[in-house]
Amino acid sequence: MIENPNEVVTKAILRLVQVPGLDRPAALITLDNGFDHKKPNSFGPGGLKSLDEAITAATEANPSFIALTGKPYIFCVGADITGMPLINSREQAVALGELGHRVFARLRNSEIPTFAFINGAAMGGGLEVALHAHYRTVSTGAAALALPEVAIGLIPGWGGSQILPNLIGIINAATVILQNPLTQKTLRPKQAKEWGVADALFEAADFLEDSLAWAAGVVKGEVTVERPEIERKDWDGVLEFAKAVLDEKLHGAVPSANRALELLALAKTASFEDGTAAETEALADLILGDESRASLYAFDLVQRRAKRPVGVPDKSLARKVTKVGIIGAGLMASQLALLFLRRLQVPVVLTDLDQERVDKGVGYVHAEIDKLVAKRRMDEGTAAKLRLLVSGSVDKSVFADADFVIEAVFENLDLKKQIWAEFEKIVKPEAILATNTSSLSITEMAADLEHPERLVGFHFFNPVAVLPLLEIIRGEKTDDATLATAFEVGKTLRKSSVLVKDAPAFVVNRLLTRVTSEIFQAVDAGTPLDVVNVAMDPLGLPMRPIALLQLVGPAVAYHVGETLHAAFPDRYVDSPNLKRIVDSKLPVMVDKEINPEVVALLQVGDAPLTADEVRQKALDGLAEEIRIMLDEGVVAEAQDIDLCMILGAGYPFHLGGVTPYLDRSGTAEKVTGKRFLADGVANVRS
Repeated sequence: MIENPNEVVTKAILRLVQVPGLDRPAALITLDNGFDHKKPNSFGPGGLKSLDEAITAATEANPSFIALTGKPYIFCVGADITGMPLINSREQAVALGELGHRVFARLRNSEIPTFAFINGAAMGGGLEVALHAHYRTVSTGAAALALPEVAIGLIPGWGGSQILPNLIGIINAATVILQNPLTQKTLRPKQAKEWGVADALFEAADFLEDSLAWAAGVVKGEVTVERPEIERKDWDGVLEFAKAVLDEKLHGAVPSANRALELLALAKTASFEDGTAAETEALADLILGDESRASLYAFDLVQRRAKRPVGVPDKSLARKVTKVGIIGAGLMASQLALLFLRRLQVPVVLTDLDQERVDKGVGYVHAEIDKLVAKRRMDEGTAAKLRLLVSGSVDKSVFADADFVIEAVFENLDLKKQIWAEFEKIVKPEAILATNTSSLSITEMAADLEHPERLVGFHFFNPVAVLPLLEIIRGEKTDDATLATAFEVGKTLRKSSVLVKDAPAFVVNRLLTRVTSEIFQAVDAGTPLDVVNVAMDPLGLPMRPIALLQLVGPAVAYHVGETLHAAFPDRYVDSPNLKRIVDSKLPVMVDKEINPEVVALLQVGDAPLTADEVRQKALDGLAEEIRIMLDEGVVAEAQDIDLCMILGAGYPFHLGGVTPYLDRSGTAEKVTGKRFLADGVANVRS
């Protein structure tokens, strides 16, 4: 078995506790890596060894029962994935799978009753070890319960794919193992109890005491746990439907999803031993696959790099923000108002051209607050406070004491310059000015300001409440205090911020528009829309190109394209057919199909491309553009490009964002002469 020198070992700490009503003490094993909840428990080789030893000691003590729980707020979040890149042989991968199975099986096969007291987050191998126990309780305070492996290129490899469907049924198991990971959802404690993942649900305040008392009741025969018989007649049909959905969404691009389907099918009739042996084989195959390495690379970006952005001035330079002003009261501005209000909980004021628009913007915020209360995601006390903090006015003088002012008006440089020229005379000298532009130059926008050093780009992605990326753009004269404040505000907003140089369309829009440009060059040449629409399917992207165009809006896409065509006319085309679509104001998609009226508008050449040719042109364009962006210093490293594409464009983990795929497909070297990432960083070392 491979050792991980970087493993933070989660120790299994055994203590014997007297439980009222029992003659013999209970053996309570607590998982604890010695850190607080910010560094969760996980299972590496050292952690599995410690648990094995604790189970041995507990068994030898002959207790009334054995129970496993976690440190405060955390049960266990699964395998220690920092050790995955160290595995470079199939033998090592198989050994990891077998070690977990052997240790966890001791709970399942124990003659002494075993319990898992899920006191906090339980994910991956953490939930799987709990599933091996004979009985489970869960705390109302358990933040997340999940088997997320498919999303990082793996499968539940320590029994989860075999135990769960036979515990809660194939429909619910497929939801937990396939649907939830791919949609970034988790189970909540109440749902876990309702579905039968847990046998009892207790309030967080007295969770351990209540769980011990409940377990004593089970041991004494006073509490009976009833589990329904699992229906098997629809098993195959459910998996056939799940496969059809996966094929439609992922087009076979995610090997882990297909292997998970196979294991769920096996769980219908296979013995537990045969099923877990198949798990080990699948896990070994996937660990040594490029998709899982790219997924783990992407996971690390989201979990670590996103929290420690590169190139940011010291936070001690940041200014305090006690009031926020928002210029505009349309949908985007209103979404921003709600976000700033909820996260900063300081006065937020909106302004617009007339009182009707202002009232509509404030009304939107109030309505959204009411929805949160109705869904029990906000208490009435907090809601009342936030309603008092948000206001609107056509009198711009209310911005005089704002510390942070952001505009979200129409994407027009002259308009934005005019707005800032006016508001600079109103706000105090140290106020930060932020623009939510998606493609315009911060430097040009600040050119005529008296204090250009305090203007910064603050590019959110729509919907604001959902997408976590915030591109923070530094103009030529943006100073460190402004930048530091922007990043501290972004952190408070719970966004993942990336520092971007002032360059046309920044990162995400620049790259998505490059793909759109290549797509419409193919359309202009004569390639049918239905062909270009499926060209990117082998990548398993979240949306096809024409559906994405519909979501973004052809007018917005064309506007950004115009900006980039003006800056880089040799690489970004001004497509006459995209212009025709914009001018027609017709929807590009109707009932998930390409609108035939749009097809009829097109005027095309006689040199159509195949879907494979379109895809390669798009990939070549991406590789070229990313190399240029890195050479220009638009971001610090390729990792920032990938982080932006994951968090801002929804590019999937199995691609690692974008550069790992360009590397492993050979596109990067073919187009730019070298890889973006070192061999082995996001792929199996060649």
